[in-house]
Amino acid sequence: QVQLVESGGGLVRPGGSLRLSCAASGSFFSIYDMGWYRQSPGKQRELAATITSGGTTNYTDSVKGRFTISRDNAKNTVYLQQTSLKSEDTGVYYCAGKLANLSLAIWGYWGQGTQVTVAS
Repeated sequence: QVQLVESGGGLVRPGGSLRLSCAASGSFFSIYDMGWYRQSPGKQRELAATITSGGTTNYTDSVKGRFTISRDNAKNTVYLQQTSLKSEDTGVYYCAGKLANLSLAIWGYWGQGTQVTVAS
């Protein structure tokens, strides 16, 4: 059974940076696509970034050029490097996973979330 644990959130000023981490337990991490969702009060949950089992990345327009998702399969860990942070990036960030190469797969594995607050 896969478990995901996020860390690295915190309070930063606008323009600052954070590096979020998501540690996965269990076997077969390398065959999962991974992503980072974020949830802000009053807004819909948004899929901010994804990385496939093969390393292909994708980002929502609002974070392109500022966020970088990566993975280290040897450590069963996925990262989200956040730079040039804005107040609108504030929210709870969740790590999620799904089986790769399946058209109907869902994001069925979730972490507990880590809070990111961007404020002066």
